[in-house]
Amino acid sequence: MFMFLFLVVGLAVVVGAVTLSVIGGGENAPLPDVAPERLDDALPPDRPVDQADVESIRFPLAARGYRMAEVDDALSRIGAELAERDARIADLESALAGAQNHRVSIEKPEEGDHQ
Repeated sequence: MFMFLFLVVGLAVVVGAVTLSVIGGGENAPLPDVAPERLDDALPPDRPVDQADVESIRFPLAARGYRMAEVDDALSRIGAELAERDARIADLESALAGAQNHRVSIEKPEEGDHQ
C-alpha cells in the first residue's frame, strides 16, 4: 500500500512539472514556436567546393537521423561540381596532348631535308 501511494504521488509530481513547463511556468504566454532547424548552406556560393568545405559540413539532426532533402541537396551540388571539374580536367588534358603533338610535329625535321 505504501509503494502504491508513493507511485501515485510521484506520478502527480511529474505530471505537474510537465504541465508547468509546457504552459510556461506560470507566465501568460505559451512557449514560442521553435523555428525548424535548417542547414544554412555551409557550402560557399562564390567559389568551388574544396576538401575543407566537405569535411566541415554538419547536417542538423531530425527525428530519425538527418533530413534527407538537405543531405541530397548537398551531395547533388558536390557531385555536380566534381563532374564539372572532371570535364574541365579532361578538356585541359586533351588540349595539352594536342599541343604536345603539334610541337613534336613542328620540331621534327622532314626526312628529305638536310642542311
